[in-house]
Amino acid sequence: MKVLSGNSNKPLAEAITTYLNLPLTKATVKRFSDQEVFVEICENIRGEDLFIIQSTSFPTNDHLMELLICIDAARRASARRITAVIPYFGYARQDRKPGPRTPISAKLVANLITTAGADRVLTLDLHAGQIQGFFDIPTDNLFAAPAMTRDLLENFTDGNLTIVSPDVGGVVRARAYAKRVDARLAIIDKRREQAGQSEVMNIVGDVKGRTCIMVDDIVDSAGTLCNAAGALKDAGAIAVHAYVTHGVLSGEAVNRIEKSSLESLVTTDSIMASKDVQNSKKIRRISVASLIAEAMHRISEESSVSSLFD
Repeated sequence: MKVLSGNSNKPLAEAITTYLNLPLTKATVKRFSDQEVFVEICENIRGEDLFIIQSTSFPTNDHLMELLICIDAARRASARRITAVIPYFGYARQDRKPGPRTPISAKLVANLITTAGADRVLTLDLHAGQIQGFFDIPTDNLFAAPAMTRDLLENFTDGNLTIVSPDVGGVVRARAYAKRVDARLAIIDKRREQAGQSEVMNIVGDVKGRTCIMVDDIVDSAGTLCNAAGALKDAGAIAVHAYVTHGVLSGEAVNRIEKSSLESLVTTDSIMASKDVQNSKKIRRISVASLIAEAMHRISEESSVSSLFD
C-alpha cells in the first residue's frame, strides 16, 4: 500500500499517512511556466495498491487536472490498483440539468477520472448520493456524521437542541443528525433567486427558546447559512451554530460569517483552510483524517468499509 498526494490538501494527506504509519510516496507535482501540470513519481510503485489523495477544491480545475495526471502517471508506472481519494468532490452540485442546454458536469468529471485510469474512488459526503452511480467503477462515499455528532455531544450537553435543515433538500441529513443526538427537527423553506443568493421564506418547526444546530454538506458563499441564522434568531432561537462537512468558503464568506448571527461554524479538514479561515474566531475545524485513513486501510485489506458506520 502506498499513498500519493497532490497539492490541494497536503496537511490532510500527511495526517492520513501518520495514522497509517506510512510515508507519503515521493513525487513531484509542479507547474511549467505556462501553468501546465507536470507529475513525476520518484519511487517504484509497480504492483502497488496506490491511493492518490486530492480534493478538487479551489482552484478546482487545476486540482482536478493534477488528480487526472497523477492517475495517468500511476497507471503508466504499473500500479496494481489506483484509488482516487477525493475528500471534497468538486462539481458535485452540477448533478442534474436545472434548465435547458445545461451540462451535468459531475458525470463528466466522473468519466474523466475513470478514463484517466482510476480503479475505484473514495470520497466524503457527496452533495448528492446518486453521484456514486455516475462512476462505472466502485465508489465509496464516507459520512462525516459520526465525527460531527461526537463533537456535538461533547459541546452541547443541555438537551435543548434543535437540528435545522437549511433547505428542504437536506431534510434526510438533518433527520439523521437529530436521531443521533436525540434532538428536535426544524426545516427552513427558502427560495433561491439565483446561484449564491437565497431568501428565507418560512421556518417549519418550533425553535423558540432552543439552541439551533444547522447541518449541511457544503458551505460556499455562506449566504444561505447567514440568512437562515438571522431568521432563526428572529424566531426566538437562543443561539445558532452550524456543522458543515465541506468549508468551501469562497469570496466574502468568512467576513459574512463573522458579521452574522451564527455563534460558530464547524467544518472538517476536507478542504485546506485559507488564512482567513484559520484566523476566524467563529470557524472551527475537526479532522476526518482518521476516518479516511481507516477506510483506505480497509479497502487495501479487502474488508468492509460500511461497517465503519454501523
